[in-house]
Amino acid sequence: MVHADNNDPDDLLRLDRQVCFPLYAATNLLTRLYGPVLAELGLTYPQYLVLLVLWETQPLSVGDLGRRLYLDSGTLTPLLKRMEQAGLVTRARDPDDERRVLIGLTPAGEAMKAKAAHVPTTLAAGRSVEDLDALKDKVNALIRVLAPKG
Repeated sequence: MVHADNNDPDDLLRLDRQVCFPLYAATNLLTRLYGPVLAELGLTYPQYLVLLVLWETQPLSVGDLGRRLYLDSGTLTPLLKRMEQAGLVTRARDPDDERRVLIGLTPAGEAMKAKAAHVPTTLAAGRSVEDLDALKDKVNALIRVLAPKG
């Protein structure tokens, strides 16, 4: 067993002492888990997240969508352009504020909801709802700690 010494700078740099690594590994594993299921729908994981938000509320400004997904506009804009080219979303200037771009769903984007209805249950197979809810609550608590205030 390796002894942890909180005063040793080398010990603080051990991979197993980092909070960032298990989060990174979990993110990669989740993306790999979702990949094949979403590929059947012709979606990437980020596109799926955009659709999840828009299925709840639309239209949304790029800024509101970015805040909801913790993505900056430099990441979100090319993603939305690809989704527009795929016929899933519309991008239009806000008539009340030309600086804002509003994102809405096309009929194909709306129809994708029914096609994606199996995704959560497929990925939750073999896991209890209680365990998944508890895990989600813990991860959300971590997000609240890490998210910029403001």
